[in-house]
Amino acid sequence: MYTFEELRKKHKAFIYHNYFIDERGFRFHFSIDDYHFYPEWTFSSDYAQRFLSFSNKELLNSLVFSIGMSELVSYWKCACPPIVRVECGALDNYAVSWWKKLYFNGLGEFFYKNKIEADIDTFMQIFAKNNTMQSFTEKHDTQGCIIPIGGGKDSIVTLELLNKIGIDNNLCYMINPRLSMLESAYRAGYTDKEIIKISRTIDKNLLALNSKGYLNGHTPISSVIAFSSFMFAKVLGKEYVVLSNESSANEGNTASKVNHQYSKSTEFEEDFRQYTDRYFGQSTQYFSLLRPWSEWQITKEFVKHKKYFDIFKSCNRGSKSDIWCGSCSKCLYVYIMLSAFLHDDELVNIFGKNLLNDESLNSDFIALINPDYDKPFECVGTRDEVRLALKNAIEKRKDSHITLPLLLEKNFKEINSYSIIDHNNYFDSDNFVPTKFLSLLKS
Repeated sequence: MYTFEELRKKHKAFIYHNYFIDERGFRFHFSIDDYHFYPEWTFSSDYAQRFLSFSNKELLNSLVFSIGMSELVSYWKCACPPIVRVECGALDNYAVSWWKKLYFNGLGEFFYKNKIEADIDTFMQIFAKNNTMQSFTEKHDTQGCIIPIGGGKDSIVTLELLNKIGIDNNLCYMINPRLSMLESAYRAGYTDKEIIKISRTIDKNLLALNSKGYLNGHTPISSVIAFSSFMFAKVLGKEYVVLSNESSANEGNTASKVNHQYSKSTEFEEDFRQYTDRYFGQSTQYFSLLRPWSEWQITKEFVKHKKYFDIFKSCNRGSKSDIWCGSCSKCLYVYIMLSAFLHDDELVNIFGKNLLNDESLNSDFIALINPDYDKPFECVGTRDEVRLALKNAIEKRKDSHITLPLLLEKNFKEINSYSIIDHNNYFDSDNFVPTKFLSLLKS
């Protein structure tokens, strides 16, 4: 395994050579010395033709270039060269600073887990061949929403809330769609014609370097979703890109405030809106519908929609097989949140077993409730929400005289020793939800 310092001495520069738009989709070209990477994005010919016939070629090029900028950090991180040279597109000083902030904060977990001492000034220097950026400020007639779908309870809640005001002109958006994503859209009333399906491939050369001991770790993938869904909205004339990121995504995972969910945070959302307003005009708005809510409220809403119970999935370990692995902190977290509202037989039907009786998950359980430990590096809610869910889970089972599950008996029997905060009336005013959508949340 190479160290951060060894790789930076060995590889001095990362180059973003070019991007390509053709009848299949997009392709990007990056390199680190003799190692070249060509990640690809492909989608249906109908959408490809919409891109090829899009009248504002300069705007399209700028948007595709930006997707490449969001992609490059996944390749840069394997060797962390001190210099990034951008040979295509354009970046002015504002944009350079903007991208450096995203990369630095979005790589917080990567730096933390790889024990890398990095600072925002020196971890990377970006040099663009062209530093004069064009701003596209013209207004376009727009209608409807692009809705990124992940297959979990959050995006399902967004789909159901939006259904209350009608789904005409809305499109679902999926990268590497799995059954849970597709079924979420189908059961919400969408057809294949209303689903944008993207195939995004990772260049095998990156995987080969990882196998040789080059660095690996978490990157801000939600920024890739942000730029790509925004681009589709621009080209297809949609007024909104509607995310499903909640207020809880703002809480860090460590005492040093490293946040696994940085690119889902309110801070990133605000930065992204400022960037797109500045360079791509204001005819399309990017916002998270669920931002005013906590994970507690999202779960409370989700359990009203039992038709999704057999298909929703949020487990990263089991994502390739579209299953709940039943042995990770994310599975345990979702199980805990649902346990506040559902009976044990319903939970076992979803997850295959009672996760609160699995002693192998004890350390994950403690990390989810105890601030003296790092919170698991997963998309999980706050410890306040987890403790509230556990309190309600215990109360829900009192009348049935059910023996407490192992992890509750072991770690949470003395409820009064923990601070429990009621989230039923929680509403985070630090959000960008347009007025026309706020009534969906306040009702």
